[in-house]
Amino acid sequence: MQKFGMGQAVRRFEDERFIRGDGCYIDDIKLDGMAHAAFVRSPYAHAKIVSIDTSEAEQAPGVIRVLTHKDVKAAKLGAFPTLTAIDGIDENGVAVPPRRALTGGEVKYVGDPIAMVIAETIDQARDAAELVMVDYGSKPAVTDLKTVLDKKTPVIWRKLKSNRVYHFHKGDQSKTGKAIKSAHHVTSLELVNNRVSPSAVEPRGAIGDFDASEGQYVLHISGQAVFGQRGQMADAIFKVPHDKIRVVMPDVGGGFGAKNFVYPENVMVLLAAKLCGRPVKWIAERSENFLCEIHGRDHLTKVELALDEDGHFLALNVETKANMGAYLSSYATIIPTSASWVALGGPYVIPAMSMSVDAVFTNTVPVDAYRGAGRPEAAYLMERVVDLAAHEMGIDPLQLRQRNYIRSFPHKNALGMVIECGAFAENLELAGENAGFATFEERCKASRNSGRLRGRGVSSYLELTLGMPADDSEIRFDDDGGVTMLVGGASTGQGHETTYRQIINDELGIAPDKVRYLQGDTGLLPSGGGHGGSRSLKIVGSSLFIAAGEVRNKGMTAAAHVLEAPVDRIEFRDGLFSVTGTNRQIDVLELEEALRNASDLPKGVPASLTSKGHFQREANSFPNGVHIAEVEVDPETGAVSLERFTVVDDFGRIINPLIAEGQVAGGAVQGIGQAMLEGVVYDEDGQLISGSFMDYAMPRADDLSAIDVTFNQDHPSKTNPLGVKGAGEAGATGAPPAIVNAVVDALKDLGVRHVDMPLTPHNVWRAIQG
Repeated sequence: MQKFGMGQAVRRFEDERFIRGDGCYIDDIKLDGMAHAAFVRSPYAHAKIVSIDTSEAEQAPGVIRVLTHKDVKAAKLGAFPTLTAIDGIDENGVAVPPRRALTGGEVKYVGDPIAMVIAETIDQARDAAELVMVDYGSKPAVTDLKTVLDKKTPVIWRKLKSNRVYHFHKGDQSKTGKAIKSAHHVTSLELVNNRVSPSAVEPRGAIGDFDASEGQYVLHISGQAVFGQRGQMADAIFKVPHDKIRVVMPDVGGGFGAKNFVYPENVMVLLAAKLCGRPVKWIAERSENFLCEIHGRDHLTKVELALDEDGHFLALNVETKANMGAYLSSYATIIPTSASWVALGGPYVIPAMSMSVDAVFTNTVPVDAYRGAGRPEAAYLMERVVDLAAHEMGIDPLQLRQRNYIRSFPHKNALGMVIECGAFAENLELAGENAGFATFEERCKASRNSGRLRGRGVSSYLELTLGMPADDSEIRFDDDGGVTMLVGGASTGQGHETTYRQIINDELGIAPDKVRYLQGDTGLLPSGGGHGGSRSLKIVGSSLFIAAGEVRNKGMTAAAHVLEAPVDRIEFRDGLFSVTGTNRQIDVLELEEALRNASDLPKGVPASLTSKGHFQREANSFPNGVHIAEVEVDPETGAVSLERFTVVDDFGRIINPLIAEGQVAGGAVQGIGQAMLEGVVYDEDGQLISGSFMDYAMPRADDLSAIDVTFNQDHPSKTNPLGVKGAGEAGATGAPPAIVNAVVDALKDLGVRHVDMPLTPHNVWRAIQG
């Protein structure tokens, strides 16, 4: 049993079917009579739609129907919802212009969907989409985050007074301002958190169906939060009871937050299925995915850090412009606000903090949650300004961090967050040892001898587990002698099928091949919070752990009956119920079989061991750690080479070290990609310049070094029965500042103070020349 129990580095159970090609992804699904859809999208970032002529497209071969905004209006579909109840928004509230499934008045970004063509084949649908004639009246586009609030900048939404979505503030502005004014030293920095495209290996896709006999819409999606999407569509868009929409999620090839949201295509395949009387499939092409999937990050921030003469932090002031894109996506409003301030200040003691955010509209793809969703932004600005302050004050960056770490727990920071536990100084020391700090100067000398500059960068990050705060699980014993675990979470490649089996194996002794895994279907599960915010193991795993405990509780009574002994003589160990002092014993599955075959059970003895578990988050847990990057820079070309990357992470208890290490490495690669290569670029007319992998640089194996990962498990969280803290987003949080700090360290003798991401050869070379 222990070979598959908690704490073991077990290979992923689900990988065998993926390797064999037995996975079932959205494009593998083929329903009877299924038609195919293609969308007509705006080539303009901002334009008035003068007219739409679909007549030629409707006569094209294979075309079943062409839908426009008139069909959306006739179906009385509501506007897309977004979160607006956020503490800290000023009295003006959140500006929420209506977003419809198809646009009819003005297009607001390149890729805005205007019409949908449904045909017998995808090629016929795409060919016919080119025959839809749209007459546009072009308008000025707004894409520059620096000038978006200037008076001379055009206002995107006519009914609004400006391009501001909302103003947010958190913290004590007066106390922070006074501390900065009287401080011995203040480090100021303006930085960009560059816009990125999530770019999962599987693009988005959706299949709509409609059961006329039940009046139920059925949506199959490559998605994440099936219950969240069902609720939003039922309440705000289709305006039907929740049980009239069923959302089903097959295997998903990556999400990274971007597949959590209600998109126009998801809504339209449902409407089309109802109007056409047959299922309708839409699969995004890769170039289309760049245009129609949310982007992440895209902040312009000014940060000030005040210090006393000994280098102790006194105050932190943060002012950010956050790009929302052309419309407000489902959770866009919380990413730069309540998902960010909760991690502000990181692992440091800072007596005063103030954070303000102006969220703005631009004529670009909407922006929402991307791996980390607010916490990487907070970590990046913190770790960059700490490093810069160290250089300005002539203090070693490692010593400055050690001097300011939180060392007494629980710690309530200046914004009210209670940080439960951690060993920040210990993690930094261990990471330094693993990174070979003792021989760093030798490597620097070797680099100089070869005409290159070497630098190292440290990132000491702190994040926290967010996402939906509660979830339910069920361990259901089946008639065939197996077990089905029903979970409300959603795996898009994280290894949940394995990790949850390990919990069941550890708690109940049930072999993994006896356990089925069921997720992502609102028709078969009662509820679910999906995944996001690194919540899965803490919330879903804990609910499964509680369900297993209930199985054991029921089993004690049942075993006493079957083994004919008093309950107080029954014990459970290593998957077996036994009578103390005897050799009479029975395992969990045998006990369930005995109950199933019993003809007459006495009162109080359960008929089945099937049990449910519920877990509600009462307090946050705080994953934390240290990332150290070591780079070489060619001063002649600006090319950056990543030579070493070292990680020490505190995730509390580790259920599966192999999977956790994979999560760290994958997240770190995304963070390294953002820091070194990736960047969504629009021109002044709002055209997407980086609309393919020819122009949008994804990290490849030869861009990376080995990633050395060590876990510090000496400080488990007490906020959940598993002792876990969350692992999914830490890599993407810690990596970007480590990379930038390393490059700036390599260039510091040339007078380089800061380089904005991405650190492409051109951007680094330009910084050197400057």
